Amino acid sequence: MSSFLPRRRPEIAIDFGTANMRVLRRGDGLVFDEPSLCCVRGRHGMTSLLAAGSEAYAMVDRTPANLRIARPLCRGVLQDIDAAKRMLRYALAKSTGRRRWRAPAAIIGIPADATQAERSAMLTAGRDAGLGPVTLLTEPFAAAIGAGIVVDRPSGAMVVECGAGTTEVAIFSLGGPCGSGSVRIGGDTLNRALADRVHLRHKFLIGERSAEQLKLDYVSLREAGPAAPSDLPVSGRCLRTGMPKTISVAMHDLDLIVEQHVAQVVKVVRDVLARTAPDLSQDIHDAGIMLTGGGALVPLMRDMIAEGTGLKVVVADKPAHCVARGLESLLDA
Repeated sequence: MSSFLPRRRPEIAIDFGTANMRVLRRGDGLVFDEPSLCCVRGRHGMTSLLAAGSEAYAMVDRTPANLRIARPLCRGVLQDIDAAKRMLRYALAKSTGRRRWRAPAAIIGIPADATQAERSAMLTAGRDAGLGPVTLLTEPFAAAIGAGIVVDRPSGAMVVECGAGTTEVAIFSLGGPCGSGSVRIGGDTLNRALADRVHLRHKFLIGERSAEQLKLDYVSLREAGPAAPSDLPVSGRCLRTGMPKTISVAMHDLDLIVEQHVAQVVKVVRDVLARTAPDLSQDIHDAGIMLTGGGALVPLMRDMIAEGTGLKVVVADKPAHCVARGLESLLDA
């Protein structure tokens, strides 16, 4: 795997996700893991950073007019380069301290389908944030390594990386991609879809954090099996009265939204398989499909992909950390 690294050995690796940023330092492992969010103060283009990471997450949907929550990434790629620089500086200060005498070389994960402009924007953000030479590595490749797949052997392996902003499907053999596909949906998309369903069905508004919690509660109850409650409580504002309220949302009503979400992933998986060479197809038939990323824990994901392809589907151990584990392996290579 050393052939994928630059001449100067990287000192840190960054899993810059839509939902979370994770920083790993060679020899120390994970040193930073916080939400990819910034809270900035100011108007008319003159802004200053008030908070980032976990502190900024606590401010979501609670900011006055002079404050704004900035999200560096949307659907896996940069949408706010200034927020990306601020987030990177914040993470570097917390994870490497102030004793740095030179800009550290770094590996940063990026979606496989990122355009050249999106890649250039990430390199610019890294340079301006104080990083040294930056190597961009595709997230499905890092996820495959983090899931324990030996990517450089002459055998096909299929990974579905279910991130917060994008879901990517990739087939690897002999250390390189042999097929890929993606859809710009993920955990954040599902959050918005659940919030929209509650809005339309119950005339009830919930915030971003409440939508995320609704998804997490839904996952927990579905994992609990038939004995779990059939309704979920959610708090927000009733549009009929304009008053704060807590209502109950039926689990089967949320099932419809999750099924629609997963169906888009199944379609991409089937499309990639349909373009795969016969011998690689045989390898995947024997080995199955590996699910990584936090979205791999969404109920129905594994079952619907297995049903739609007829293949064995396995969820990686701690799937949300597969990209970070893969990057750490490359740091230590």
